[in-house]
Amino acid sequence: MPIAVDIDVMLAKRKMSVGELAERVGITPANLAVLKNGRAKAVRFSTLAALCEVLECQPGDLLRWEADGAADRTMP
Repeated sequence: MPIAVDIDVMLAKRKMSVGELAERVGITPANLAVLKNGRAKAVRFSTLAALCEVLECQPGDLLRWEADGAADRTMP
């Protein structure tokens, strides 16, 4: 999937556990794991906003776009 999720990076920077983040955001740890592991098909803006508020970050700190097969391409 071309959208990569970097919640683990922010959790490490904030020294916060998945359980604590889930509780503070108001979602289940299972749903946070689905999002964190890149298996989610969608994310509500309200959930994204809550994640950003709790982690004190911007949406771009949690989500980034990666081109499909970018690692396989070489520059001409």
